[in-house]
Amino acid sequence: MSTTENYQAAELLLRRAATPGELVVGDKVRPQWIDGGARFWYQVRDGADRRFYVVDPSAGTRTPDFDPMPFVAPPGNPLEVASPDGKFAVSRRGQDLWARSGGDSWALTTDGAPDHGYGYGPAAMSYSTLMRKFGLPHMPPALAWSPDSAKVLAHRTDERNVRQTYLHESRPADGSAPVLHSQRYAYPGDPDMPLAELVVFDLAEGTMVRASCEPLLMPEFSPIMAGWAWWAPDSSAVYFLSRPRDQHSLTLNRLDAATGEVTVVVSETSTNRVGPTQFMYGLPIIRVLADEVLWFSQRDGWGHLYRYDLHTGALLGQVTSGSWLVREILHVDESARVVYFTASGLVAEDPYRRTVCSAGLDGTGFALVTDDTLDHVVTVSPSGKYFVDSASTVDSPPVTSVRDWSGRVLVSLERADISRLLDTGWTAPERFCVKAADGVTDIYGVLYKPRGFDPAVRYPVVDNVYPGPQVTRVDPCFDPGGMGMDAEPLAALGFVVVALDGRGTPGRSKAFLDVSYGHLADAGSLDDHVAALAQLAASRPWMDLSRVGVMGHSGGGFAAGRAMLAFPETFHAGVALSGSHDARYIGLGWAESCDGAANPEAWARASNVELADRLAGKLLLVHGELDDTVHPDHALRLADALIAAGKEFEMLIVPGAEHLFIDRLAYVRTRCWDFLVRSLMGVEPPAYRPAPIAIDPEVLGEMV
Repeated sequence: MSTTENYQAAELLLRRAATPGELVVGDKVRPQWIDGGARFWYQVRDGADRRFYVVDPSAGTRTPDFDPMPFVAPPGNPLEVASPDGKFAVSRRGQDLWARSGGDSWALTTDGAPDHGYGYGPAAMSYSTLMRKFGLPHMPPALAWSPDSAKVLAHRTDERNVRQTYLHESRPADGSAPVLHSQRYAYPGDPDMPLAELVVFDLAEGTMVRASCEPLLMPEFSPIMAGWAWWAPDSSAVYFLSRPRDQHSLTLNRLDAATGEVTVVVSETSTNRVGPTQFMYGLPIIRVLADEVLWFSQRDGWGHLYRYDLHTGALLGQVTSGSWLVREILHVDESARVVYFTASGLVAEDPYRRTVCSAGLDGTGFALVTDDTLDHVVTVSPSGKYFVDSASTVDSPPVTSVRDWSGRVLVSLERADISRLLDTGWTAPERFCVKAADGVTDIYGVLYKPRGFDPAVRYPVVDNVYPGPQVTRVDPCFDPGGMGMDAEPLAALGFVVVALDGRGTPGRSKAFLDVSYGHLADAGSLDDHVAALAQLAASRPWMDLSRVGVMGHSGGGFAAGRAMLAFPETFHAGVALSGSHDARYIGLGWAESCDGAANPEAWARASNVELADRLAGKLLLVHGELDDTVHPDHALRLADALIAAGKEFEMLIVPGAEHLFIDRLAYVRTRCWDFLVRSLMGVEPPAYRPAPIAIDPEVLGEMV
């Protein structure tokens, strides 16, 4: 039974995800490099207290009581982007870009117009509602300074013909009459989508050149902000990736910064989606060297590095190979002809754990830099000489150190303190491996036992779901996937909580990922979730499969709704937060990446609206009135179909709320907890209500 004490513990765990340093101390080390990357400082947050340390990797020292203020730049305009040398800054004014040096400012462009302006990405992913809540007119401009601080790469966004959609704000913060907000938002199959015309400004010469190629397709994010466009080290050129709408090919291009001429460097074509990483929103695993290109490809069934001639585009050879996946290029030592990278699939007990590796550019000399079974999250120094390594597993807290490329620990930094977390009644999740619905494929996840666990008691179960195929739901590190936002509080309430990555999600082989291609409707293989629950309960009699719930947000909201409709015999209660319930009316970037650019039948299959008559259990739909990422009409469409089918359900539309419910987090999550407690435990929840939660700016940046 869920008690006031359980709710209080759940509140603490919810706050843990929103405010670092409250329950876990020393788990996040974010190095701030100084002295050209020779040293760095970092802070340890311990509740309201902050301790600062300075680290010198060469000397092997970590010195406490460091004063970082002389190294911290004074607060600047959050809507400006400063040059590397700090002498210039560029900002947006309306639809145009302006430069500033000291007290002088001047226009870089004067022809910007509504829906055809400079320095911003598609409106569908601009988080306009969230920006208004923080009193900002928009995000900082999408641009990149050249390393020599002389030039700026930006793009002109063209959304003039993109579908116009609307959001209704019933009660503005100032108490005035309702307001109608318009938003450009392209649906799957729409003839027009956002475009990005690359431009380069030379501040010294006062010139602007436009790329000689056609504007880039920009389904979701600015190519600059997504890391798909970057400067050459000598500032003479920009390299950028382009991909057609069907995503069956990927091309690396070179843009001459002086003339605007664009030439093709490398291109790859396949029978389905081609990307520079398995993770849809991850940074490209591509590195342009002096005379070569390191290129990520899944052509042999796994994601590996290949080497091409930068000048001729000729394939020079495969750099890495094997039944494992390259996750990130960390550093390339061209003089030694060695590349350092992280890879997953090299730890037998958990193929998702990341290992730091090295290999010769000629494909020889593969070696493990971190030769253990832990998961490694790495930050490389600007000089490339060292890296900060956070090593953990789902049940072992992070140990952070500075290492060199031999793997040797140069400086020990932090060993996370989880004593306060344990005081809440929290227990570490159990990493499990079961068979997928095909009975053959291994799939992995985590299981949280309820607070105050007693093996003699039978507990209701909640599947905390997110379907991919753009990200994994469960990372192999401590606090996997930032799951504390939902999984840990639910376990504190008295539920067994399960989260897993079914077939069709990234992080494994190409075949494993391709299960989802054209099958967005399967929500990351929900049949794998059904199979996993049965296998887990077979050896855990305290899991009561007669009381199973499901809860998810955004794509997870769609999956929660789909689970209730497609598997009513398994799932008895569901909470769908901000759910994308109808793929025909979601942002085209996500639907077309998953199901193809011309597949209306697949988009229709990925509509919970079409299955509304199958609802048998209890369903709660939660949506923000001003959700500009997944519009509230998704919940309303499903609600309308449920009403037409004579189904009972609950619904919460949150006035003024955006996709993440940032300023209503505690209220919304508590309503979800109450619903699951009533539906699966059969009792009234306690009267205790958590206080509002202020999201820490660091966490907010990661969430957005």
